[in-house]
Amino acid sequence: MSLSLHIHRMWNPGVRTSSLNKATSLSAKSAKSIAPKRHKNDSSALNKAAAFATGNLEDYIMPTESCTQSTLSGRKLRDCFVTMVAVDDGDLIELVSNSGLEVWLYTARMPGNKYNGNSSIPTSRIERLVRERELRELRRSSKASQSNEATDSNRVTDLSEPELRVREGDTLGNSYVEQFLEGALAACANEGWERPDGGPFRQRLLVVANRLPVSAVRRGEETWSLEMSSGGLVSALLGVKEFEARWIGWAGVNVTDEPGQKALTKALAEKRCIPVFLDEEIVHQYYNGYCNNILWPLFHYLGLPQEDRLATTRSFQSQFAAYQKANQMFADVVSEHYEEGDVVWCHDYHLMFLPECLKRYDRKMKVGWFLHTPFPSSEIHRTLPSRSELLRAVLAADLVGFHTYDYARHFVSACTRILGLEGTPEGVEDQGRLTRVAAFPIGIDSDRFIRALELHDVQNNIKDLKERFTGRKVMLGVDRLDMIKGIPQKILAFEKFLEENAHWREKVVLLQIAVPTRTDVPEYQKLTSQVHEIVGRINGRFGTLTAVPIHHLDCSLNFPQLCALYAVTDVALVTSLRDGMNLVSYEFVACQDSKRGVLILSAAQSLGAGAILVNPWNITEVALAIGQALNMTAEEREKRHRHNFLHVTTHTAQEWAETFVSELNDTVVEAQQRIREVPPLLPVKDAIEHYLQSTNRLLILGFNATLTEPLDTPGRRGGDQIREMELKLHPEMKEPLTALCSDPKTTIVVLSGSDRTVLDENFGEYNMWLAAENGMFLRFTKGDWMTTMPEHLNMEWVDSVKHVFEYFTERTPRSHFEQRRETSLVWNYKYADVEFGRLQARDMLQHLWTGPISNASVDVVQGSRSVEVRAVGVTKGAAIDRILGEIVHSKFISTPIDYVLCIGHFLGKDEDVYTFFEPELPSDSMGIPRAAKVPDASKLPGERRPTLKLPPSRTKSSHNKPQRPLPNPEKKTTNQVCGNGRRSPPEKISWNVLDLKGENYFSCAVGRKRTNARYLLDKSDDVVAFLKELAEASVSNSSSWELT
Repeated sequence: MSLSLHIHRMWNPGVRTSSLNKATSLSAKSAKSIAPKRHKNDSSALNKAAAFATGNLEDYIMPTESCTQSTLSGRKLRDCFVTMVAVDDGDLIELVSNSGLEVWLYTARMPGNKYNGNSSIPTSRIERLVRERELRELRRSSKASQSNEATDSNRVTDLSEPELRVREGDTLGNSYVEQFLEGALAACANEGWERPDGGPFRQRLLVVANRLPVSAVRRGEETWSLEMSSGGLVSALLGVKEFEARWIGWAGVNVTDEPGQKALTKALAEKRCIPVFLDEEIVHQYYNGYCNNILWPLFHYLGLPQEDRLATTRSFQSQFAAYQKANQMFADVVSEHYEEGDVVWCHDYHLMFLPECLKRYDRKMKVGWFLHTPFPSSEIHRTLPSRSELLRAVLAADLVGFHTYDYARHFVSACTRILGLEGTPEGVEDQGRLTRVAAFPIGIDSDRFIRALELHDVQNNIKDLKERFTGRKVMLGVDRLDMIKGIPQKILAFEKFLEENAHWREKVVLLQIAVPTRTDVPEYQKLTSQVHEIVGRINGRFGTLTAVPIHHLDCSLNFPQLCALYAVTDVALVTSLRDGMNLVSYEFVACQDSKRGVLILSAAQSLGAGAILVNPWNITEVALAIGQALNMTAEEREKRHRHNFLHVTTHTAQEWAETFVSELNDTVVEAQQRIREVPPLLPVKDAIEHYLQSTNRLLILGFNATLTEPLDTPGRRGGDQIREMELKLHPEMKEPLTALCSDPKTTIVVLSGSDRTVLDENFGEYNMWLAAENGMFLRFTKGDWMTTMPEHLNMEWVDSVKHVFEYFTERTPRSHFEQRRETSLVWNYKYADVEFGRLQARDMLQHLWTGPISNASVDVVQGSRSVEVRAVGVTKGAAIDRILGEIVHSKFISTPIDYVLCIGHFLGKDEDVYTFFEPELPSDSMGIPRAAKVPDASKLPGERRPTLKLPPSRTKSSHNKPQRPLPNPEKKTTNQVCGNGRRSPPEKISWNVLDLKGENYFSCAVGRKRTNARYLLDKSDDVVAFLKELAEASVSNSSSWELT
């Protein structure tokens, strides 16, 4: 039997990397257990299994066609330890092994079985996530099987030999996991590795929230008592067991003395909590001020408080500064306890700046951010003064999560409309970096509530409640006493129901639990008085001497009381006006397995398959829903409950957390793959060193977004439209350009899509070549403009396309049409509404292709927010041959060019200028589309493409570019320009223009990470800084030569 291993990277679990070599000390005896029993006499299989355990797989790995990753070396495999073995009923053995930084899927295949030729290697993101979900389910079923083995052990001895053999085969993947991991566990035990009962090693998860899940009360100078806090996030994460979680947050108390801080830190460490100490002033400005007075009302569509709109700017700025400072304090504590491979999960609107702070500490840190409130539409969010700063800070996270798709969509829309970034189905993209945005509906630990119903205290409470409300239907509402919970609307709807259904007045009771919150805030005090007034009026109107229709409690209930109340309820009313995370409906369903109560739910909640959905603002609709719920048949209640119960027990808090962390791990892996496709930053020192060593240099520089002054204003989408339409040279470029142009060994060409007037205004004073409109017009600054266009270039399409562009400019506010170019037309909608501009561009393209340019020889070039129409083959790369010919013809270059620097922010269509000078094109394995040189079939009419002969290089370097001879034209010409502005073909040149080695070519894209260029610079300021340094080195080098 032969065995081959298929290897593929799946995800990045971030398990600790300490003592990985020790983790592979599995004994060969334990490893042999992975072999199926029917192959137990096959020594080859046993040897391979033992070799896998001991890491000696160098002789056993064979490359296969289905491998998508290079086969690993034996050394790499020795860094792995096995966490699970799953054996199907065939010969497939899958070993999911866990290294410190990566997880690899090993699929052992035996020739001749049904699995051959069917690759199980997940290649897409969805496949990887589905595969990981299957593995989680398999781990859980493995635990369940192991827990049942003790019960079945007595019956196993009574089975016949064939039955026993079947039983062994069925449980092979589960019963041998512990044996297989025995050696790894022993090796890790000495290094402090922790392991849950019956499960694999857990990934460390740092949960960062404003409040810790415990409340601290000081009993003495160095004595603290801790109690579990209540709250949705705490309830949700109580059920998360798959991760080694550490909580980081504020303990809710002000501790200023060092002994008290040390004592509290020690007490919290026992509960795996880490405190962040905030002083009273910070808490007042950050928590009570910015969080609760600014962000919370805005995110719940209540708008900014009126007093803050009228307050001084200083008041708002101080609160915002405190918010930033508090977030930095959280980041400092996280970085202190962070270990490589940890996942940092930031929670809620209190910590929107935290992702950015953490990424400044370590760019490789895995950071996720989850919002537990609604996220408002962009029209609401834009009213926030610090709208842009908060959005950019959140976008520093790798994964951003929300409870519903609506909130995720609002966030993407805000980033698109306010920041001007690109929104995609996967998230928000900014210069090639993708922040994934997704919806993750939260859940609860349903088993905790189901088990609680069997507790003695809960059973006693259930009995008391049933006796108390005998003969009456129980309706229940459990809410915080908050404006967004809709308590007044709910009670008014109940009043309307009683008005219209007199026979129910003594048969139904509403129990409203209103948990007090922010009792010191005037708005909440007013709400409390309003609710009490409504309740009193209704009870006085419909109550009797023995019963009242509404029981209203301004208090919280303990866990046994709450479970009992859920269990006896017939109808639950969860009618929040707008809510992000409301788990009352989940808790109610989990406790209703026997009662089969009905759930009335506002559309703001994610749970609703079996609920009656209502508009909480429509009192009449809610009253009708109450009547429908009370009169519902037992059969329909059963069906609805079955839907809800399945959802609650499936979408648990543990599943929510595992899904989020799984998506985060996968997002990081994809980001790493994307980074590998992004060119590295320009090696400035190398570029300058090779520049100084060369004898004849050519510098090709773009203009727009390369040498221009950056105008994008932080916080304003797109910057200043008027200033950007008038392109101006960066003010700090004058001195370095003057120095470089004065070097006789350096020739500079500014190659731009702009018209001739723009280049004349900005570069007329320098000694350089100007190539306007993508190289179609050329001149030395001391001479006249000449055209390099082919003689028979057809431009008849211009007028018809111009009319279309003018029409769409009128229809699209803030778009503009560049009319001064002669060889191309450009319509720009960068400053228009993003969605409307995109729709208009789509309509324009459809009209152009079916009308004005349907039979014309033109190219349509789409920028990020522009549409350009130009003649076929008009690109910067295609113009380089003619530009070089003119420069040589003018005697500006008399020796071969041995150094080329090409920097620009060029459209994808024009990136052939980068590949024109490439001595050796990289392979396409990087996944970046490369622009090819214009083939013979696409020659422009009347254009003579030069014949490029490539004789052998004179040097031995494998990166040398063969010398490029200048074309041999048929006619000799003079130095005069023809009457139409076109220079006649240049005379025959007998020497080679290019003698370029690979290490002397530097192509660099500015701000475009998906590029054909070798290197990258982020913005025009970086270009200016580089050219300054280059000019200084050039001047210094020239001075040293003069002295010698």
